[in-house]
Amino acid sequence: MLDHRLAPEHEELRRTVAEFARDVIAPKIGEYYEHEEFPYEIIREMGRMGLFGLPFPEEYGGMGGDYLALCLVLEEIARVDSSVAITLEAAVSLGAMPIHRYGTEEQKRTWLPRLCSGELLGAFGLTEPEGGSDAGATRTTARYDADTDEWVINGSKCFITNAGTEITGLVTVAALTLSSELDEQGSPRREISTIIVPTGTPGFSASKKYSKVGWNASDTRELSFADCRVPAANLLGEAGRGYAQFLRILDEGRIAIAALATGLAQGCVDESLSYAAQRRAFGRPIGSNQSIQFKIADMEMRAHTSRLAWYHAASLLVHGERFKKEAAIAKLFSSEAAVSNAREATQIHGGYGFMNEYPVARFWRDSKILEIGEGTSEVQRMLIARELGMSDSRP
Repeated sequence: MLDHRLAPEHEELRRTVAEFARDVIAPKIGEYYEHEEFPYEIIREMGRMGLFGLPFPEEYGGMGGDYLALCLVLEEIARVDSSVAITLEAAVSLGAMPIHRYGTEEQKRTWLPRLCSGELLGAFGLTEPEGGSDAGATRTTARYDADTDEWVINGSKCFITNAGTEITGLVTVAALTLSSELDEQGSPRREISTIIVPTGTPGFSASKKYSKVGWNASDTRELSFADCRVPAANLLGEAGRGYAQFLRILDEGRIAIAALATGLAQGCVDESLSYAAQRRAFGRPIGSNQSIQFKIADMEMRAHTSRLAWYHAASLLVHGERFKKEAAIAKLFSSEAAVSNAREATQIHGGYGFMNEYPVARFWRDSKILEIGEGTSEVQRMLIARELGMSDSRP
């Protein structure tokens, strides 16, 4: 029998973070969001709580928890705000996790303690201006210079979270490298490798922040590399294994995004219940109208089902079982549920739902990207179909 009841330590963590989100994040985040400012004060408090080190071993400064713990935290934070939630998600699952999964002992001891404490944030440089969903279409290159024992990186990345904050410490960059194997023409094969580039490295620059529809209190930028040199020892994992590495990282990250989306969907329920009880029209609370009740019932159904989906995927991951299909299902369903709930919550709030002072306006703006980031809804459907054994329809 599948049992999704939380263990006592997980439930205690969830309650602690729910209280923190309600009492610390919720009262402050609106101003950060309105002014498009990164919430350093909130991030520092989260670091002191150990949230950035949740799924990492204690020997590297982590909390010794698991991926389920991280996702529980993401859901509770996203229940009040997604900018803070995506900052944590990207810092852990995209910034620190590749080093934990594939780094050398020296790389782990150099970077993980500061990443786990929240002193530094990490970023993952994958998406490129002409790549999008085609992650294999990487154009950024890394050439090995034997004379200096360095990688020389050239290219650009776009839509990278946590890439240009005052506490960003590194970006792990996916780049084309040359293999020792030859292709049919006798030339070295091109393969994808991942390389750690510390902030401040000459030739590495981050653009000004994007002007975004949502996630306005998070940091998202374009990155450029112009003859950027880093030591050969900054190679993460094996040369040529970068593609396989980031596919695994993205599979895990989809569970985290599903948890975040579930939080947003549940936050829409919370706000709508409160508003429907307070707002009166035609002499009675609007929550007494069956049309409003049905909307909120459907919203709760979507949030509840989303939670079950990501719980299942996270459970498979934690127990070392195959989870690719379940992660795609969770990400697909929960992201679409978040968009639907945000739309309905805005409708329930009427004109007030269009005012930025109300959280549902922020939820509405933040929801759409969940159907795009870390694999679009179309990509998730493709992955699910493949896992079901259906052949690729491309010629």
